[in-house]
Amino acid sequence: MKDRTYWITWAKAAGVRAIKTVAQTAVATIGTTTAMGQVSWGMVASTAALAGILSLLTSVAGLPEIRTEE
Repeated sequence: MKDRTYWITWAKAAGVRAIKTVAQTAVATIGTTTAMGQVSWGMVASTAALAGILSLLTSVAGLPEIRTEE
C-alpha cells in the first residue's frame, strides 16, 4: 500500500497535468470555433472540462513524474 506522501505527490502531478490539458484544449477549441465564425463559450468550457477529466482518469494508470521504489 502506498503512503500518504505518494498520494499527495500524485494528486499534485495529476492536477498540474490536467490544468495544462484544460488550457491547451481551450486554446485549440477557441481557435477552431473562431475559424468557423463564432466562439461558443459553452462548447469551449465543456470541451476543456471533459479533457481535464480524461487527463485525470489517464493519470490513474500512472505518471512518469512519480518515481516508485517497487
